[in-house]
Amino acid sequence: MFRTVDHDIEAIQEKIQTESAFVARLLDEVGRVIVGQRYMVERLLVGLLADGHVLMEGVPGLAKTMTVRVLAASISTKFRRIQFTPDLLPADLIGTLVYDPQRSEFKTRKGPIFANIVLADEINRSPAKVQSALLEAMQEHTVTIGDATFPLDSPFLVLATQNPIEQEGTYPLPEAQVDRFMLKLSVGYPSKDEELEIMRRMSGGPPPEVSAVVDPEEIVRARKAVELIYMDPQVEQYIVDLVFATRQPKDYGLTDLAELIAFGASPRATINLAKAARAHAFLRRRGYVTPEDVRSIGLDVLRHRVLLTYEAEAEDVTADDVVNRVLNNIEVP
Repeated sequence: MFRTVDHDIEAIQEKIQTESAFVARLLDEVGRVIVGQRYMVERLLVGLLADGHVLMEGVPGLAKTMTVRVLAASISTKFRRIQFTPDLLPADLIGTLVYDPQRSEFKTRKGPIFANIVLADEINRSPAKVQSALLEAMQEHTVTIGDATFPLDSPFLVLATQNPIEQEGTYPLPEAQVDRFMLKLSVGYPSKDEELEIMRRMSGGPPPEVSAVVDPEEIVRARKAVELIYMDPQVEQYIVDLVFATRQPKDYGLTDLAELIAFGASPRATINLAKAARAHAFLRRRGYVTPEDVRSIGLDVLRHRVLLTYEAEAEDVTADDVVNRVLNNIEVP
């Protein structure tokens, strides 16, 4: 039994080494423009490899939009940026039927959602109808216009940004839509040295041109390789324990969290945590998942899926605080 597993891991390791060769090229190309923000870039790659959408939250000016644009330009694929505004309509996003008077018939005009990488900039500035129109595309990878349903190209990825500090003219994302995002990133400020380099690069002329160094076929092959990465049953149980600890904290010795958590993470969190951990291992060019992969990605998968009580808000306890408590107290296999 163990020989078979070892043999399989060796075969998987060889495949991962081959299929992950493009990662270094991609990171180097992105690094020609983007200074620092390694965490954000890697998490965007996790979403790309695990076929999961990413929500980025951070104050303006942290290069969220630029990072997505540069990443898309580094991949030979179709990219669209959609600026979400209060007057945006669903038809502006997915498309609509347009009447052709010459042929006396309606024609389908596809919207900007028909791309491989879609940047939904300031997604929380659009009303509920627009956000709902995005749900089908994110979950089913299809778009319905009139009576016809159209498949979206593969790979398809929605990368969304939102501003956490300015609430005027915004519409909070419904829990059902937030749950569709595999990862929610909390993007922070660069270090002093990184900011110095940013100033030198961006104030001395236009940023360097970015070339496409990766083909979409490489991404599709990499996704298939990610699915093959070995996960030990103990690591699988560890993932389940982490998620259940957000639902039943008393069972895991976290009694004080019971009054702070209104709703724990859904089963989609378990699935996405496993997928993201595999993608994280892929970026480390490993054919197997370690508990550290799970811990590294756990906060980004769980922070937007744990809903807190009024007591937690009164005590200034955040979802990050709760998830970190869970990650630090559940025994690592």
